[in-house]
Amino acid sequence: MAGNRFHATLTFLFALCFAGSGAFAQSIATGSSGDGPIEIEADDGIEWLRDAKRYIARGNATASQGGLTVRSDTLTAFYRGGENGERQQIFRMDADSNVVITAEDAEATGDKAVYHVDKQVAVLVGQKLQLVTSETSITAKESLEFWQERSLAVARGDATIVQNGNRLVAGVLTAYIREGADGKRAVQRIDALEGVHISTPDEIVRGREGVYDVPKEIATVCGDVKITRGDNQLNGNCAVVDMKTGRSKITGGNNKVKGLIISTE
Repeated sequence: MAGNRFHATLTFLFALCFAGSGAFAQSIATGSSGDGPIEIEADDGIEWLRDAKRYIARGNATASQGGLTVRSDTLTAFYRGGENGERQQIFRMDADSNVVITAEDAEATGDKAVYHVDKQVAVLVGQKLQLVTSETSITAKESLEFWQERSLAVARGDATIVQNGNRLVAGVLTAYIREGADGKRAVQRIDALEGVHISTPDEIVRGREGVYDVPKEIATVCGDVKITRGDNQLNGNCAVVDMKTGRSKITGGNNKVKGLIISTE
């Protein structure tokens, strides 16, 4: 019946019928429309709303599938099928409060999240959105997307990287997770769109778009680039910024580099 919690015996029978695992009340495993089965665990039990075709897991709830794990205070899993012996397929999971998503040596946090199982895409929203890898940390104000199959993350809304006291901000940052020279998977490249702003202790660099080479810590910014150093300003087509040293150089492309230099006594 809708709204009834599983007892251990019912959970065990359900697991045998649909997944072949999960022999206690806090854990179930079921099919999905994505890559492989989804295993769901929760400290305070799992509620099956049969009429609504959903499960609600409460208390340190965890859902795992194919190397991706979603943790939250509450997880709601929506499924299709399940009638007349048909296998259930989870197609979406909603995570509510204290959300942590881990995959590909990366960890993303937020207040709420939706995991679209078919597309293997997790979207986080809320306060203090952050993506952390072994090489870098990205924050955002609007949303964080993690595309599991494509091994990339997208940060939207004042998306920011901070390294060595330097800051790179853009409307959208897309981080590509690939295998590096050391054989470990990490963010190798970040594309910056919708306005780029880099600040170092000595200067500010602005442009329309850019690419950040994470292992080399080199950012290339292009499109109406302006470099401001105190009262002085240089204008050009592109700039290369060394995020280790905070130093940059500007190029004009097909146009001349222009500068406004204020002399001081």
